[in-house]
Amino acid sequence: MLTHLSRRELLQTLGTGLGALGLANVFGQRSVLAAPEQAAASSLNPLAPKAPLFKPRAKRLIHLFMCGGPSHVDTFDYKPALTKYAGQRPDAVNLSTERRTFNLFPSPFKFNKYGQSGLEVSDAFKKIAECADDLCVIRSMHTDIPNHDPGILMMCSGSNLTNRPAFGSWLLYGLGSENLNLPGFIALCPGRPGFVGPALWNNSFLPGIYQGCHVNHLNNKPDQVMDYLKNLQLTSTAQREEVDLMKALNEQHLAKNPHETALESRIQSMEMAFRMQMEAQEAFDLRQETQATRAMYGEGHFNDGCI
Repeated sequence: MLTHLSRRELLQTLGTGLGALGLANVFGQRSVLAAPEQAAASSLNPLAPKAPLFKPRAKRLIHLFMCGGPSHVDTFDYKPALTKYAGQRPDAVNLSTERRTFNLFPSPFKFNKYGQSGLEVSDAFKKIAECADDLCVIRSMHTDIPNHDPGILMMCSGSNLTNRPAFGSWLLYGLGSENLNLPGFIALCPGRPGFVGPALWNNSFLPGIYQGCHVNHLNNKPDQVMDYLKNLQLTSTAQREEVDLMKALNEQHLAKNPHETALESRIQSMEMAFRMQMEAQEAFDLRQETQATRAMYGEGHFNDGCI
């Protein structure tokens, strides 16, 4: 006997209930199921803080990726076989590579076990070894391409290719930002790393507002740490009038084309670019810090206001 199903009942039973999960996900993305104040904030600004799926324990996350650092076999990854087969070339490592390689060479550093965990650390990091029980060392990470630039991409985006968003873009997309006057995702880097460059902080297929902002801290002036931060032709009042006009025109167009997410991102980007002219300079101007704070950076590392 055939029965009539409502659209809600069809979604609930479709694919053993997977349809309802998909619908809930769509509602969540559009803040339909969120509290009224949260839904209003997210609809107005894509960078508004978003409630996490569970109560977080970490208050801050600092990701330091030091490209070109020392080898893992000289720091936290003890390889006793390198000592056992020193000077030899077993068949397992006798492979064709891009560059000529030589026989196995053991680490020049001595390794010892530290802490209750027995973490093996080389003599190169004796002070860090004192914090062994506070560290989590992952030795299982690997990549399919042993070249430098694809390895950097893998570390910053999880892919060897340049078409995936960086981890920072994903975090900003999922959690939002508490400061709406500065980028929620910045990349502190002296110059540009290797041949990869902007791909390391790229938003890829995510909306443009989630792209990372490159901060070149080699520049000594607080207003030069970001490219084109300061408008040399217009006053702040003229810029505000210009941004307001562009925003009004874009919003008229967006009202007729509500599905153009790229346009909404552009509107938000222009607003943030205007606010950043003052906020960014203040954030990177270390001359406003106390002498005690400046001393913590170390002698010789404080140059004309910037690190």
